[in-house]
Amino acid sequence: MRPLVPNPQKSAIFGPILGPRADPQRPSGLPAVPAAPKTGAPTNPSQQLRHRTIAMSDTSTAARLPTSPESLIQRLADLGIEVEVHRHAPVFTVEESQALRGDLPGGHIKNLFLRNKKGDRMWLVVVEETRRIDLKALAPMIGADKLSFGSPDRLMTYLGVLPGSVTPLALINDKAHQVQPVLDRALLSMNPLHCHPLTNDMTLSLAPSGLLRFIEACGHKPIYLDL
Repeated sequence: MRPLVPNPQKSAIFGPILGPRADPQRPSGLPAVPAAPKTGAPTNPSQQLRHRTIAMSDTSTAARLPTSPESLIQRLADLGIEVEVHRHAPVFTVEESQALRGDLPGGHIKNLFLRNKKGDRMWLVVVEETRRIDLKALAPMIGADKLSFGSPDRLMTYLGVLPGSVTPLALINDKAHQVQPVLDRALLSMNPLHCHPLTNDMTLSLAPSGLLRFIEACGHKPIYLDL
């Protein structure tokens, strides 16, 4: 996979790869982020991975998470999955990311954390960011009666992330396998895929095959649908 270096001439929030950690509070404006040095690269030469990470200077958000972004990235390295991590100011919606990220080719995803009416079944639906999903139409496709979005408390309990940071990589926190991942087949033809590594001030890029390997390594078997 060739390096994905955002163009700072076109981007307001995606600075050069691995800029410093941004303010975790929602900013009123999203300024450009200057570059910072690389750190934390894997030392095992047999893996030959191009992981790029940086130490977290502000741990207020990460301290509340059951798994830190650094631990997640190390888990990916242990699985031999090649990734790149782009640091930027926090983004809270698809529209913010689209408007401010600059030129990052590949598939940008959005994630829907859903529950059934009774609340005893949950799904994480992963689709391309512009895809519109009709929950009424989706329900019978995944064997649900009625779908609604999971609450922030439920999201933290089962996937260990905050709203705005939902990602298929959060399945690392679903040790009991209570959340069923659902993937749009169209994503498999988009390379690389971009998603948050548990916080919304970073974007992680990886091949579709790497994402599937990670999901399976977490003990989950995705449902594939044409959405």
